[in-house]
Amino acid sequence: MTGDVARPPTTSGPAGTAAARGRRPADVRGVLLAWARRLVVATVIGLAVLQVVREWDEVSATLRQLPWPHVLLALVAVSGGVLLGALVWRAALAAMGARVGVSDAAEIYLVGQLGKYVPGSVVAFVLQMELARAAGVSRARGLTASLLTAGVAVVTSLLVGLLAVPALAGSEPVLLWMFALLPVGLALLHPTALTFVVDRVLALLRQAPLPRRLAGGAIARASGLSLLVYLLYGLHLFVFVDALPAAGATDRALLVVLCVGTMGVAMTAGLVAFVLPSGIGARELVIVGALAAVLPYGQALALALVSRVLFTVVELASAAAAVLAARLSARRDTPA
Repeated sequence: MTGDVARPPTTSGPAGTAAARGRRPADVRGVLLAWARRLVVATVIGLAVLQVVREWDEVSATLRQLPWPHVLLALVAVSGGVLLGALVWRAALAAMGARVGVSDAAEIYLVGQLGKYVPGSVVAFVLQMELARAAGVSRARGLTASLLTAGVAVVTSLLVGLLAVPALAGSEPVLLWMFALLPVGLALLHPTALTFVVDRVLALLRQAPLPRRLAGGAIARASGLSLLVYLLYGLHLFVFVDALPAAGATDRALLVVLCVGTMGVAMTAGLVAFVLPSGIGARELVIVGALAAVLPYGQALALALVSRVLFTVVELASAAAAVLAARLSARRDTPA
């Protein structure tokens, strides 16, 4: 008498065939979307490289003209803006009644931000959510704080971006559609409206609604800090522009206004173009288009490239420094 031999289930029956058919379209769509994202990224990078090659003589000459003191000043300005971003995230979290230390907020925000270098995804939000969970903040609150930070960033960047509207209207008028988001964003910054939106997000995540209305003071603090972030980003661009003789004919106060507004619109474009890693291409398009009002095209392109490299270096270095500071702090707090 032979015993029954257990056999693995097969999908040859009707139910298995239907399940396999049900999975295949989703798999195919996922593959197609992934390849479409890669194609978009490759196209944008290819066009950018082509522009640099065409303008290389003027680009290289501009790079040689930038004095090292100006580069260092720009580095300080970008570093200040990136680090203040962690305080914006901390204020957004505080608006929900949850608090973390500055070092924890820096690690959560700065390390999580590196996820934006992955194209076409929400990796940055997921990383920040998981890092917040490790710091004792629920995933729902961590994710909501990141979404609030992004929303505040869009509104404040568009506010300062209004300063660059005259320049963009003449060179890149197609970008002005983004300002349609500003009235809606300003309305949603009111604590009552923002609490309603956050509760809807939490409901989608199957989480309980907020126990009370978002704190208006914390939202105002996050907005003020975010405005300061874009002021620093604009100053970094002004330092570069001011170093070039071609900009000498323009009043310096107008240059500051133009550069601050330009970085506001550029950072918004980078957020909107989330399919691109860190908004590459979109941010540079805005910078070149706005600076073309006061500089030759090749010089504006060179400054956009330098700015991109500077941001990448600062974001990587600040994330590493935040992790190191958090580890040293944890080691001090741990009993021997």
